[in-house]
Amino acid sequence: MTTILFIHGFPFDHTMWRHQVTALSRWRCIAPDLRGVGEAASSQPPSEYTVAAYAGDLIRVLDDLKIADAVICGLSLGGYIAFEMLRSYHTRVRGAVLCNTKAPGDTPSAKRDRDAMAELAQRRGAAAIAEQLLPKVLSPTTFEKRPEVVSEVRAMITRSPLSGILGALHALRERPDSTPLLPTIRAPVLAIAGGDDQIAPADGMRAMAAAIRGAECVVIPEAGHLTPLEQPLAFTVALKRFLEKLS
Repeated sequence: MTTILFIHGFPFDHTMWRHQVTALSRWRCIAPDLRGVGEAASSQPPSEYTVAAYAGDLIRVLDDLKIADAVICGLSLGGYIAFEMLRSYHTRVRGAVLCNTKAPGDTPSAKRDRDAMAELAQRRGAAAIAEQLLPKVLSPTTFEKRPEVVSEVRAMITRSPLSGILGALHALRERPDSTPLLPTIRAPVLAIAGGDDQIAPADGMRAMAAAIRGAECVVIPEAGHLTPLEQPLAFTVALKRFLEKLS
């Protein structure tokens, strides 16, 4: 049975994949929390959080379950971790689904934004991060017309431990540029973008997929940065088609 390893984004947790884990019963679905989040809460200093460290953690999860390889499905930060797995553990990757993510590293301006967010988290906590991010990570349609999704995402961010938020911000800030990796990827790749994503715009996702040999890009309308939660049916259909091609 093919295994799917779901890798959540920042500042979320494994529950962002709940629709997909429920719907994809034909496959073995694994959706762990990243270090510093939920069941993987950690007191490690932010400097110990890197995309390489996250990737190593996930390889150990596969090792513990005696899984030789998996289809990895990562969103945003999860996509950056997927790039690291493709770079450092490519023999363990049967296929990759890159969701709402981008290949380049942070610009100087983006790094300053990470620092400002870290300062806000330290001063006012996760709830302040939630209020700042909600209009940015959700499409206008979701934010204005789907209060149940807004509430779910707000709760998910608000329960994030401060140490995990600060660690993830460090990992995001210091991640490598994965642009040179793209033409070297040989695993099958599906890119899924949200049509209204402000953080990883669809045009950038299309360009990223075009740089990967044989990759396909699907753009889902009325979805922002959290496509699996905002448009779960369309997202799952696209993912299922990709998985069926690998079977």
